[in-house]
Amino acid sequence: MATTPLVIGNQEILPGRSYRIELPVARLYTDTEVTMPVYVIRGKRPGPSVFVSAAIHGDELNGIEIVRRLIQSKTLKVSAGTLYLVPMVNVYGVLNQSRYMPDRRDLNRSFPGSAKGSLAGRVANMLMEEIVNRCQYGIDLHTGAIHRSNLPQVRAFLEDPETLKLAQNFGVPVLLNSNLRDGSLREAAVAQGTKILIYEAGQALRFDEISIRAGVTGVLNVLTYLGLLTRKMPKKIVQPYVANNSAWVRTGFSGIVNHLKNLGDQVQKNDVLATIGGPFGEVFGQVLAVRSGIIIGKLNIPLAQEGDALFHIAFFSESDEDVYDNIEVMQEALMPDHPFILAGD
Repeated sequence: MATTPLVIGNQEILPGRSYRIELPVARLYTDTEVTMPVYVIRGKRPGPSVFVSAAIHGDELNGIEIVRRLIQSKTLKVSAGTLYLVPMVNVYGVLNQSRYMPDRRDLNRSFPGSAKGSLAGRVANMLMEEIVNRCQYGIDLHTGAIHRSNLPQVRAFLEDPETLKLAQNFGVPVLLNSNLRDGSLREAAVAQGTKILIYEAGQALRFDEISIRAGVTGVLNVLTYLGLLTRKMPKKIVQPYVANNSAWVRTGFSGIVNHLKNLGDQVQKNDVLATIGGPFGEVFGQVLAVRSGIIIGKLNIPLAQEGDALFHIAFFSESDEDVYDNIEVMQEALMPDHPFILAGD
């Protein structure tokens, strides 16, 4: 049995038990206390510690629902190690349906933070001290920004063999080898030795069922692979492909957008992705694919200014056809009655 003392927010976490904890963050100027909800499950046997966090950007809601479903899942029976589930990191942002903190800072550019710093820095510091620094592994849940959708994908430092193995077991078709961003949770976590995956899927301020189901399944797969759960790994996990590079395609025209391609579509170099036109029906120009690849992100709003990023294309060394086929496999497995439906379509 795990016997090492574990205390979070003055709450002692006993082996074989689960706890709902409210970590005090800071009071609003209305004198209302704001707390960060944390759900902790500790197995009876020793094992790794893993955190799953959502809504570091307060308008990215898919992750909240993923964590909610995990907590209610009958499959989530942690027998070893410790699991920390944080459905809302940026509670302020969730309250205001905003990406940012009240001080207009991006929380995911404020790590590792400081106990005496800005509000964003204090929240970042508390998450690091109370949760992240205790963990060997982590999964941070995100969506696309406002009016942008992301194909379900995992971003991580895939040159690390252990991190690559975690990403492969998550079970989404696209893995993106991604550089660390200054001030991000991932950068701060990696700096202190935590292996971390970023799950990106769907769009801000919207639930997307495929993205949510893929996220729940992916987290359960990783927890099973790490030995926290006693369930067997699924016999068939979607074969992932690693994209070592990607690029946003920008429009050279301002106007009304007619999207011709969607998330998950396979495109060839110089394929027409969209046309840009005016209010009288005239066409000003076309947006072309810069290289062959798979569309993993797109702008949903049908309006664009010159220079706006419209399509995010991932480039693979493997056959794009193989990647495209596995995207279809994922959709059929998660939504058998409604195949080929992706966020933003």
